[in-house]
Amino acid sequence: MKLHESGEDYLESILKIEQLKGNVRSVDVANDLGVTKPSVSRAIHLLEEKGYITINQSSQLVLTPIGREIAEKIYERHRIFTKLLQHLGVSEQVAAEDACKLEHAMSEESFLALKKFIESHIDFTEE
Repeated sequence: MKLHESGEDYLESILKIEQLKGNVRSVDVANDLGVTKPSVSRAIHLLEEKGYITINQSSQLVLTPIGREIAEKIYERHRIFTKLLQHLGVSEQVAAEDACKLEHAMSEESFLALKKFIESHIDFTEE
């Protein structure tokens, strides 16, 4: 099932918030993405309908296995593109903004080839 770019952004946001806070609420996603609460509510409903997330009894957002897989893939792309652009001298803010665009546009085949090249030529060890 094909997920649109905005859906991928929501899943990535849920993953990032989960890693930072442990629990994810709709308001956290709205703040992270800079969107309105009604927009989040609509997106969350669609993601839940498609089986990418569930909402637990405490109204917290939980990624399903397929939702987590997609979120991790998108977040990996985001991190690699951001680091690459920063390595090339792009400011942190611009690199993050451009990485958000690139993460959705590149095919899996091209991304894996680029990732392999980058990992063999640039030291991206975590700080």
